[in-house]
Amino acid sequence: MASTPSSTLRPLSIVVVLLAGVIILFTMYYRSFPLPKCHPAPKPAAVQKQSVATNRSKTKKPLVLLWFWPESKKFDMKDCKNVLEMDHCELTDDRSLYSKAHAVLIHHNDIKDDLSNLPTTPRPKFQRWIWLSMDTPPNTRKIAGIEALFNLTSSYRKDADIPVRWHLTVKKNPGPDFVPPKKERVLCWIVNSHDLNTTSAERYNYYNEVIKHIKVDVFDISADNVKGENYFQTISTCKFFLSFEESNHRDYITETFYGPLAVGTVPIVLGPPRKNYEKFVPGTSFIHVKDFPDAFALAEFLLKLDDDKEAYEKYFTWHRFYTLRRHFTDEQHKFTLAVCQACRHIGFSNEYRVVRDLYKWVSQ
Repeated sequence: MASTPSSTLRPLSIVVVLLAGVIILFTMYYRSFPLPKCHPAPKPAAVQKQSVATNRSKTKKPLVLLWFWPESKKFDMKDCKNVLEMDHCELTDDRSLYSKAHAVLIHHNDIKDDLSNLPTTPRPKFQRWIWLSMDTPPNTRKIAGIEALFNLTSSYRKDADIPVRWHLTVKKNPGPDFVPPKKERVLCWIVNSHDLNTTSAERYNYYNEVIKHIKVDVFDISADNVKGENYFQTISTCKFFLSFEESNHRDYITETFYGPLAVGTVPIVLGPPRKNYEKFVPGTSFIHVKDFPDAFALAEFLLKLDDDKEAYEKYFTWHRFYTLRRHFTDEQHKFTLAVCQACRHIGFSNEYRVVRDLYKWVSQ
């Protein structure tokens, strides 16, 4: 008997339906997995953070390699913990540990122009390179080939990845009124006395105007009475101190400001604008020369404060709410704070990035 068209098509329809079902199931299963790519996609920030952390034990501190001792100024690495209370990484200067280091700290001024003293071994994926410089833009030497070499910046700048600064610490509870040390002098300055008559920089020009109207006790920077702890002892005997910066650049506020502040002396500042200082300390803790039309007006104001105890002591009300650690005074510890703060940053942060244009950032 000849088969009818319907009897012939029925098995064929069943096969088609079954085949379609298999294709649908296979497609659903296949789509549940990511498709392979010829080249891996750039890692998102969250994944990059994880890639750094996976090389670090949950209990073991990260290892930070000090590639150069900045300007060959060595200090006891235990000072981070014992002096600054920063115990967040293991510091080393042993270059044989390069492949294990989570971060490598490199001081800009110690890099050779041909880059021959930088690491030559390929950088591990988890490792971050930290660029360290405390110089202002005009004093930052341009070295070709390092523009996109680093992952983190360490500088006096507030917008650096690792800002290097003596910060005010907030007290848990307000303290009693601060009593400043006994004062023996009105206005003081510690400076290289040779520069007073040989340098035409703004700070020396302003000093020469000030001394026409008020006495300034000047101490040579090399004198014994301003070395070591004598530095703070001498400053504390002055009511006011000329905290004149060498350069006028954003955030460039150095120990010449923080030293007097820490020991109960009012800094007279010449540097960045007042608002820049106020990003770091209360505006009532210092006097800015730009608040006055000229040096005579400033001198007149200081002499009035010298005779008004109540008005003078208002400059110390911030001590009730904040504390400020005294900075190091010896040259060997010039970069200790910078190294220790880099250690602290690596201990707390796993973020991984690339500084795309170092000199563009420096010049901002």
